[in-house]
Formats: sequence, structure tokens, C-alpha cells
Amino acid sequence: MRIIVLGAGVIGTATAWYLTRAGHEVLVVDRQPAAAMETSFANGGQISVSHAEPWANPHAIPLAMKWLGREDAPLLMRCRLDPALFEWGLRFLPECLPSRTRQNIGTIVRLALYSRQQLQALRREIALDYDGLERGILHIYTDEQQFAGAIEAARVMREFGLDRHPVDVDRCIEIEPALTGARHLLVGGDYTPSDESGDAHRFSQALARHAEAAGAVFRYDTRIERIAASGDRVAGVVVHGVRGHELLSADAYVAATGSYTPALLKRIGIRLPIYPAKGYSATIPLAEDSVAPCVALTDDARKIVTSRLGNRLRVAGTAEFNGFNLDLTPSRCLPLMQRIQELFPELRPAGAPEYWCGLRPTTPSNVPYVGATRYRNLWLNSGHGTLGWTMACGSGAALADLIGGRAPQVPIRGER
Repeated sequence: MRIIVLGAGVIGTATAWYLTRAGHEVLVVDRQPAAAMETSFANGGQISVSHAEPWANPHAIPLAMKWLGREDAPLLMRCRLDPALFEWGLRFLPECLPSRTRQNIGTIVRLALYSRQQLQALRREIALDYDGLERGILHIYTDEQQFAGAIEAARVMREFGLDRHPVDVDRCIEIEPALTGARHLLVGGDYTPSDESGDAHRFSQALARHAEAAGAVFRYDTRIERIAASGDRVAGVVVHGVRGHELLSADAYVAATGSYTPALLKRIGIRLPIYPAKGYSATIPLAEDSVAPCVALTDDARKIVTSRLGNRLRVAGTAEFNGFNLDLTPSRCLPLMQRIQELFPELRPAGAPEYWCGLRPTTPSNVPYVGATRYRNLWLNSGHGTLGWTMACGSGAALADLIGGRAPQVPIRGER
């Protein structure tokens, strides 16, 4: 089949690779000049199955109330008249019920485990250089109550096959010696040795090159204007690029445009509860004598992650619900560096941090849309939130199976 993939982030690029490998003729369209230039450009860098607890959980509402009005809060809701955010919030509330949280954890863990397996198989198949490390992810806690809650979440994840286990402070420092200077802050942690880290931007660009070598075509600097539908099928996609306006047609289409997917599909009658959650990151160049972590870390109290990417340290986190605003707000950037200085007092940067922000496409349940729509030849691969890098290979492989008429190896959901 001839298939058009809309979007060349880590999700769209992985989808293009698996479709091309399955023998399809693939065209990828993206408005940026290269792959992974938006949400996948400078994210947290973690392949983190252990991050499977959704934002919607029984603790979410009390925490949100605690953070209300704080400019530096890990979760910040900007006051705005936004019907999409209001609708998203209404859908979020029932997902906080314990039964729904447990169900969503199971769905996320299964897809994320499968995706990590697919990534490992991909590395055996082709050479990919993306500053990858296989040293696990250590969640650290500085609050006894949050640590107790995390123990329960880890227990549920183990039931679904994830090797996430509680550890004491001594074991935390044994796993990551760079935390020695923060011993007085820690109350415990939990460790998932099978998790990984790496640069999603470098990965996506390397995979795009392999996909092109295998026959896929990437059309960059091409804006997707609208989808043209007729009856129960998509007839084509109207785009604008160096060739002017065009109608591109194919046998099948995949919508993988992240936070922009709902606006693209709304015009053809598909409403998806995906809302942009702005995340921030700082990329810190490291001096040779830096006492910097090599194991990927998640600081649950501040919702901040760190990943070692060669001679750089990526620090990322927080969530700001502010529509499609991409302003770099200093009051949201500075807490990243302040927390890093608390955790790693001997960190010696080789230069100033490079700040960035991007829009994570977030569903109320944190479960993405991967699968069919009411249109027979239109497929979804969007809504992965903070786990796009984690779920990319699994989502792409599962969708390629579905499009090819095969049952995917992991349960996924399309439009509903």
C-alpha cells in the first residue's frame, strides 16, 4: 500500500520505519526542516516504563490543590477560557478513580514493555547512535508520604511484569553515587534496572535516515492544511510546501501530529481529548570533573527527570497547561537548575544551560490513541504524553501490524 504519515516526530518516524519495513510505500509529511524538531527535540530522554503511573490517579487532585497559584508548581494550570481544556479536565476527573488508575497503569505498562522490546530488537537490526544508556531508572523520593504512595504504584506495575522495586537511601547512592551530596534530602527510592535513556532527537533523525535508505520519502518544510474526506474514507491531504498547494493521495493515512492532531481531525468530525501539556528542559554541558549522574533519575516530588546524554545532562519536567503557548518562561526554567544544584552540589557545568520547551500531547488517562478511526483508511498514533519516546517503537510496530491486517502483539486503542 501507499501510506502517508502525517508528522515526523519520534512517533511518526518510528511509524514510517515499521511500515516501510513491512513493505509499504511510505511518504512522511512534516512542517519542520527535519525529523523530531518539536516535542521530540529536547525531551527528558528516558525510555521509562517505570513512569507508567498516569497523571490521573487518586493523589492528583490533592496535589493540584496544593500547587494552586504557585508559579513554580510541577503542575501549573494557567487561567484561561479554553473549552478544550475544560472538556479535557472533565474527562480527567473519573480517570483519577482507583479502578481506572489501575486499568490505565496496566495498559500503559504493557505497551511500554512491548515498545522497549521493539527498541532493543531494532538496535540489533540496525546501527543507531543516540547516546543510549542501559543503566535503568532510579526514582528518588524526598517525602515519606509520596514514597509510601510510590511503593503501592510500583507493586501494581510489578503485577503487570515490570521490575520496579523499592530501595533504601543507601541503595539509592550505591546505584547512583552522584547523589551522595543529597543523602540528607532522600527518604528512599525505587529502581527499574531494565529501563533505558537516550536522545530522542538523535534517535529519530538516525531512524529517519534508515527509513529513507529503505525507501521511505520524507517531505519536510511542508505544512499540513487539512484532510479531505469523502464518505467513510479519506480522499487526500491538502498540504503547502515548496511546490505550493497540493493534494496528496494514498491508500491509507496515519495522523501522528502530536498535540495538533485534534485540530487536524476535528474538521472531519473526529474529536479527540488530547491537550498540550508544556514541558521544559535544560541541557547542561558537563566539565570533565563534573560529579554528574550516569543513571537516569526521576525526582517524583518535583516531577523532574535527568538523563545523561554523552557529555551533556538533560534535565526536564513540569507540566504547564497553557494552550499552544511556547514562550520560555524564566520562572518555569529556573526551578530545574535549582533542584539540580540541590541534588548535585558538585556538578560543574562547562557552560550555560540551553533551555527548551515543547508540547506533550496528553490524554486524560495518559493512554494514547493507536489504531483505527471511523474512516476506513485513517489511523491514529497520537496522545502519548510524557511517554512518546518510551512508546514510539511499540506504537509504530503495533500500528504497522494493524494496517497490514495482522493482530498486534499488545492491546491498543483507536478512536472511541
